[in-house]
Amino acid sequence: MDKEIKKLATHARTGINSASVLADLEKIYLEIFGKSGTFTNLTKQLSSIPKSKKPKIGQLLNEAKKEIEKTFEQRHNFLKKKRPKEFIDITAPGKKLKLGHLHLISQAIDEIVAIFSKLGFSLESYPEVDWDWYAFESLNMPKNHPARDDWETFFIKSAPKPHFGSQVLTPHTSNGQVREMEKLKKPPIRMLNIARCYRRQIDVSHTPMFHQFEGLFIDEYITIANLKGTLNYFTAKFFGPKRQMRLRPHYFRFTEPSFEVDVTCGVCQGSGCRFCKSGWVELGGAGMVHPKVLEAGNINPHKYTGFAFGWGIERTIAIKTGIGDIRLLYQNDIRFLEQF
Repeated sequence: MDKEIKKLATHARTGINSASVLADLEKIYLEIFGKSGTFTNLTKQLSSIPKSKKPKIGQLLNEAKKEIEKTFEQRHNFLKKKRPKEFIDITAPGKKLKLGHLHLISQAIDEIVAIFSKLGFSLESYPEVDWDWYAFESLNMPKNHPARDDWETFFIKSAPKPHFGSQVLTPHTSNGQVREMEKLKKPPIRMLNIARCYRRQIDVSHTPMFHQFEGLFIDEYITIANLKGTLNYFTAKFFGPKRQMRLRPHYFRFTEPSFEVDVTCGVCQGSGCRFCKSGWVELGGAGMVHPKVLEAGNINPHKYTGFAFGWGIERTIAIKTGIGDIRLLYQNDIRFLEQF
């Protein structure tokens, strides 16, 4: 085996010294010391050699390895010095860095805030973890009322507080309505509340955490006409002038009368298709603020009236862009996000 070692060392030196560029040198090194290299295969044969000869063969292998590596280092240093210096044109323009952009939800939030700010609505923020009273009871949904089941709420494990009850992850941004009334104490009130909400739902149109925006307008002589005019303005600005809006009678505990807000389908423009079935798609809920909700916020329902509306930002984006599954918004797939 000692002859094979000497032959390998000679062959390796010849190959290394014949390399004219660093890339060839690296290739030769792998052919010798790589996983299936000639030197590596030779060392694997040590296990089949008698014990009496192993020390001598092992010493020869170590000496050969050191010699080959020394030759490699010398040739590497030589080729490195010989390599021509890279020309740098200092007058050439620099390469522009790729810039990211805001997430689609952030873009929608900015656009919604800009639209309603022109109508005098001010952006407010209220807790995402709130008391049961603000999330339900102050909104005319007393304890054990079946209407609470629609929200499939996440309750926080905490000691209940007198009058306010337990803590919950807010299932809607409506918890900000009474808080805004308490803060301002007296109308006029024009509030836009945008926050994360939580419900125990997940499918193509629901996620356990989602974003919602809430509008509240309270003043003297406010009517359904004001509500409809506001939502018509929003629809035209956010979805485009070709999209129409309608109010469809519905039932909510915290508004009376109450409406579902529909907009014409962006796929068929209201003629009816497989996506919308009827030409309309449901956007969210709205209505005139219930007198009991005004009373909970210490507002005189005999003097003041108001309207409220609120729906998911993800749903609003889906209706605008035609996304069939809002879960795509949270999968961080760059191929999807780059389209917006």
